[in-house]
Amino acid sequence: MPAFSHAIMVKSSPVENEILAVSPKQIDIWFNDKVGGEYKALAVIDSVGNRVDNKDVQQEVLDASHLYCTIPTLPAGTYTIRYRVVSIDTHIVTGKFQFTIKTP
Repeated sequence: MPAFSHAIMVKSSPVENEILAVSPKQIDIWFNDKVGGEYKALAVIDSVGNRVDNKDVQQEVLDASHLYCTIPTLPAGTYTIRYRVVSIDTHIVTGKFQFTIKTP
């Protein structure tokens, strides 16, 4: 009997706690296995709790372990990326991490 495990985020762009000189154009996260296309969520939250992404989360067609969303040009500050996916074992996996855009 195969043992399934929960999906784990293994890579992101920007990476956790990265300090950027300019705003990224999109947020990318990858998991160690395919994740379900239903119930997926990816959001970028500013330091006062406002959602600032374009609310357009997509799943890569040829790589079901990759989610991404676009963001407008963001001002300097610290942002939290929140995600929610359904693992191949049907468990809901959530997480969050931050990145910072430094003042020029």
